[in-house]
Amino acid sequence: MILYPAIDLKDGNCVRLLRGEMSAATVFGDDPAAQAAKFEAAGCEWIHLVDLNGAFAGQPVNGAAVEAILAKLKVPAQLGGGIRDMATIGMWLEKGLSRVILGTVAVENPDLVREAAKAFPGQVAVGIDARKGRVATKGWAEETDVMVTDLAKSFEDAGVAAIIYTDIDRDGAMQGPNIEATEALARAVSIPVIASGGVSRMEDLIALRDTGVIAGAISGRALYDGAIDLGDALAKLKA
Repeated sequence: MILYPAIDLKDGNCVRLLRGEMSAATVFGDDPAAQAAKFEAAGCEWIHLVDLNGAFAGQPVNGAAVEAILAKLKVPAQLGGGIRDMATIGMWLEKGLSRVILGTVAVENPDLVREAAKAFPGQVAVGIDARKGRVATKGWAEETDVMVTDLAKSFEDAGVAAIIYTDIDRDGAMQGPNIEATEALARAVSIPVIASGGVSRMEDLIALRDTGVIAGAISGRALYDGAIDLGDALAKLKA
């Protein structure tokens, strides 16, 4: 299982939100590129980036910070937030991103996901963010009647590289991930599932890994707070 350290970008800073609330942002640093370099130095295989402003605006907002990160990194990075058309997808992949994450548009325009996955094999992931099993869009501000598993299954034949599943009520709350729901989703689809939201201690990562079906886990606040030591976690997950 791959551990993805998370860098959430708001107004050019590294932040973490509590349950997706932009007003509940904790700033952890004003140099995202330096933070990315620290994660890489600790041995991570991937880095997970989110343009929080972009998720609300529907277009890239923290582009300069993302480009600065890409300029420093040797490991691959994936980005979500405000990526809602083919031009933006192509632009980011040309700038060196290894994978784009399509969230809102996966609900509103699933044909775009299919088109992108076909045009850029292995470089398009779907971000599914949910409250109580129902998908939320537009930076989690709008809830839909779409069920998580139904949306995931609809992309089974699209060539999507991964599904990043976030339980919004757990995100940034340091209460542990929703292992049961994430495992159920991973067993329901053949697409690799990456868990996001609530990873707060080493035991959470071990529990996710030990399901045997979850391909990755994203952690942010726990790494910044020191609740999880990245180097230690990477070593234990390989053990």
